[in-house]
Amino acid sequence: MATIEKRGETYRITVSAGYDSGGKQVRRKTTWKPPENLTPKRLEKELNKFVTDFEERVKRDGCKYDGNIKFEAFAAVWLDYVKQRGKMKPLSIQRLEACQARTFKAIGHKRLKDITRGNIQDFIDNLAEDGINQHTGGGLSEKTQRHYLNYISDVFTYARKCSIAVDNPCKDIDLNGAAKQERTCYDLEETQRFLDLLTEQAPLKYRAFFTLAIYGGFRRGELLGFEWKDIDFDNCIISVVRTSLRDRESGGMITGTPKTKSSTRSLKLPAEVFELLKSYKAEQVRERLRIGDKWIDNDRLFTTWDGQPMGENTPNIWLKKFCAANDLPKTTIHSFRHLNASLLIINGVDAKTVSATLGHSQVTTTLNIYAHSFQEAQARASETIANALPFKKDSAKQA
Repeated sequence: MATIEKRGETYRITVSAGYDSGGKQVRRKTTWKPPENLTPKRLEKELNKFVTDFEERVKRDGCKYDGNIKFEAFAAVWLDYVKQRGKMKPLSIQRLEACQARTFKAIGHKRLKDITRGNIQDFIDNLAEDGINQHTGGGLSEKTQRHYLNYISDVFTYARKCSIAVDNPCKDIDLNGAAKQERTCYDLEETQRFLDLLTEQAPLKYRAFFTLAIYGGFRRGELLGFEWKDIDFDNCIISVVRTSLRDRESGGMITGTPKTKSSTRSLKLPAEVFELLKSYKAEQVRERLRIGDKWIDNDRLFTTWDGQPMGENTPNIWLKKFCAANDLPKTTIHSFRHLNASLLIINGVDAKTVSATLGHSQVTTTLNIYAHSFQEAQARASETIANALPFKKDSAKQA
């Protein structure tokens, strides 16, 4: 039989979970906060339903935990639950684990019931302070702050499902970061020079890699994940069906699924791109024959000397050296993705098509990232209309 105690605007429910080895009764407690504006009859009905559900949960699994459990301990329980479900990618699990050290240092010692929104805000503010980022000496980016906040929020969401937390203190937390700026990339003249220099100086492997980056707007992991079976030479179509990323634990490369469902896509590219890929494939075949038994065949386009998947940082390292040797502005692989998007927008391609080409899960993502480019395109469209239908000045004389 549950005991119900009204405490201000909430109700504390206590349920017996049996007896421990010493014969002492074990009680499990939870708190329920009713929605606003319930009639007395409706309130009683909702409260009874909550109590019944809680009693059933205690009977089913003993409800091992309550609000007194410390955040670090319960975060481990939640992560075990996530792993057992098997619905999260291994790399996503690793990103969660990477959030643990800083989070546990800040709030790991606190009981779940005692953690407040202020505690979370203080932690997020601290992440933005100078010196936190060991690589740059500054604070962590707004994106990284969000990763930490989402991690804590997911733990509390699970705690609420287990009826050991009333609220999620991660609501309305402010992130710290500079005003968002649109991505910068090469202009057309710089891009043409880059492509010309690739043709004159670069090995076929890197010509193929960066040509695909520019003309396809692919992510780095997508480029590294391409296999020859993904290329339809007859129809000039290339398909994204996997990614290749570095495993944080082993340091080696692993194969994963694309970032989102929308990231699995097929694109038609210029025939010249596929002529280049044919030349590169022939070169790779010759190299495989030269190396013989040392070659590890996995069908990847971009590999190490012995056929293994190319390392995650290898293309960026090569790009950095190539730009320095040719007095080119510094750039990154991802900048070519933004170049691709900008060129599509400038040439009047609609937002939905641009989003599908880039593999964004939502059109709003595309609109947010490339807001300025879309504004410029819209302004040019307005000028076109104005030029086609010029206003005639009112020649009537003023009285």
